[in-house]
This record gives sequence, structure tokens and C-alpha cells, in this order.
Amino acid sequence: MDRSTERSAEAGNTVMRILLALSFSHLLNDTIQALLPAIYPLLKAEFALSFTQIGLITFCFQLTGSILQPAVGYYTDQRPMPNSLAIGMGFSLVGLVLLAFASTYAWVLAAACLVGMGSAVFHPEASRVARMASGGRHGFAQSLFQVGGNFGSSLGPLLAALIMAKTGHTQILWFTLLALLAIVVLTRVGAWYRRHYSRLRSTLERPPGTPLMRARVVMSVAILLALIFSKYFYLVSLTSYYTFYLIAKFHVSVRTAQLALFLFQFSVAAGTILGGPVGDRFGRKYVIWISILGVAPFTLILPHVGLGWTLALTVVIGLVLASAFSAILVFAQDLIPGRTGLVSGLFFGFAFGVAGVGSAALGWLADHTSIFHVFQVCAYLPLIGLLTGFLPNMEGARRKAAALVR
Repeated sequence: MDRSTERSAEAGNTVMRILLALSFSHLLNDTIQALLPAIYPLLKAEFALSFTQIGLITFCFQLTGSILQPAVGYYTDQRPMPNSLAIGMGFSLVGLVLLAFASTYAWVLAAACLVGMGSAVFHPEASRVARMASGGRHGFAQSLFQVGGNFGSSLGPLLAALIMAKTGHTQILWFTLLALLAIVVLTRVGAWYRRHYSRLRSTLERPPGTPLMRARVVMSVAILLALIFSKYFYLVSLTSYYTFYLIAKFHVSVRTAQLALFLFQFSVAAGTILGGPVGDRFGRKYVIWISILGVAPFTLILPHVGLGWTLALTVVIGLVLASAFSAILVFAQDLIPGRTGLVSGLFFGFAFGVAGVGSAALGWLADHTSIFHVFQVCAYLPLIGLLTGFLPNMEGARRKAAALVR
């Protein structure tokens, strides 16, 4: 093997190592995030909380991330901060310690805000590094990055069921080991980022083809945000209230409900990895169509079936709905080239905000109607996927631009 081939192979290995490190860090970050909804039944009993107060915990966590993420993304577009990845995880570490020793509901809310701040710093920069390390396979890179987070979300309930079901919320201290490990990994990723940013920054700025008119870009971004609203408002009904739904309707134990939540979150993780590569090959618009609108029949049936079918349908819903985010994010990054941090922060932040508002709103709805009514109302949200028809055909624009060059 000659020296140029060795250098090429080494560069490829380095890129893949970075993508895997980012995915693993995302797994650790979202395992910590998923801890909160997984221990809601425990917190509800220990602090005598209403569903509205449960929703406010998610609201504080998600809103903190929602407000900060676009600001972090915009700032780091102008001034890249390789160390911010590890610093963000430091916020989550402090939040976990505070949550473990929380003696009042107010301290629980403060801990949730700190964990939200950690995610707000982590996501925009990690998404930027994933695009830098993609080698042009932007959908694949974002899916690999995302799937780590989704597997982390599925592990949170499982670990909560195994570690904390009988011993109380002070066992959260075990999760600080995950945060410490993530800090070590992200410190190394930050070092790679610092060394290679100047050489790879062009991957963040390359336009996708023929630029669209500003009004069309604004309309397209608005549609994509509406699709994010549909996806995450529905997902939060499951991540925050699925355990309560199963306990109330089918009289299962808390541990069984947590394991069912793990099964759903695992299906979300499995579905995530499909969206990016399929979008790279066949077009992201098609993935968005199938992912959002295609899940509607299953969500509409879910409130009317027994336990076995409920578990099966939530797996299908997780698999199908999960493929949307990577496709939506890369679609938006192609719409606004050169603003990877801002776009990533906007969409991650909006997703956080929608989930936070949705959790609080659905908690209020559950208190004033029933937990069953929540799932009946949310079943119609995927129909918002009809808006996908108004998105531009970005793949067609790229083909036309390539034909003009030839």
C-alpha cells in the first residue's frame, strides 16, 4: 500500500471513529435524558405530584434546551468551540447530582433545567461535527449520530427499572458514571474537531444545487417545523405518559410499564438508522412522507386495542416515525447551507420545546379528562404529514444543477 493510500485509509478510519464516538456520546447523553420520564412514577409517589406537575418537569427540561440550542448553534457558527461538547456534558453531570439529592419539587425542576442545558450545548455542535465527518453522506452521518441518542432513550427506562425500582431516586448517582465517560469521549472528539476544522469546514458551506428563493426557503422551513411538531408532540405522549396509560388501562406493574417503554424506545432507535441512508439514496422528501403520514393508521387504531396489540403497534409506530428527524434535519441543512449550527440548534431546540410544551399540555389534559383521552386526541397528529407535499424537490434541483455543469 503506497503512502497516499495509507493516508486515505487513515482519514476514512478517523472519520468513522468520530461518527461512532459521537453516536456513543449521544447514547450516553440521551440515556441521562430518558432517566427523567422513566422515574416519573417514582417521583409522583415520593413528592405527591399531579399529572400537571409531572408535565412541568418535562417542560422545564425541554424548554431550557429549546431556548438555548438555536443561540448556541448561531454562536458556534461564528466561533467554533471544540471544548463545548465536554462542557455541555458537565452541566448534565451537575444536574444528575442535584436530582439524586433533591428533597423538594423545586430542586427536581432545577435539576431538570441543568440536564436540559447540557443537551442544549451538546446537540448543535455534535451535529456539526457529524456533518464534517460524513464524507458527503450527510443522511447516513446524521442517522448514525441520531441512532445513538435513540438507543440511549431506550436504555434510560431499562436502567431505571433495573437499578431504581425498589431503592429510590438517590440511585441516580450511578448515572453520573455515564456522564463522566461521555466527558472523556467528547474531550477526544473536541481535539479532533480542533485539528480538522479548517480542512473540513467546506463540508458545512457547500450549497446543495440551485439556490431557492428566500420566500420558498422560509415556507419550507416552516413546513419542516410543523412536521417536527407533529412528530414530537405525538412522541411525548408516549415517552411521558405511556407508562401511566398501561398501568391505568391494563393494570400492569410499574416495572412492566417501564419495560414496555424500553421496547418502544428501542423500536425508535432501530427505525432512526433507516431514515438517513434511505434519504441519501432515494430522496429525503419520500422518507418524510412515509415517516410522518404513514404512521397515521397505526396511531388511530392504538387507543382501541388490547395490551398485546398496544405493544405491537407502539413498536411499529416507533420504527416508522423515527426515520423522520434525520431526513428533516439534513433537508433543512441543504436549504440553508453554511448555517449548520443554527439549523441544528433550531430544529433540536424546537423539538425540545414542542416536547416540553406538549408534555405540560398533555398532563393538564390528562388531569382534566383522562389519560385515555390524551391518546385519542394525539392519534390525529400524524395527519399533519400532508404538508410534506408542499416541500420543494431538492433532489431534482441537484440533478438539474449537475446536468447544467455537464
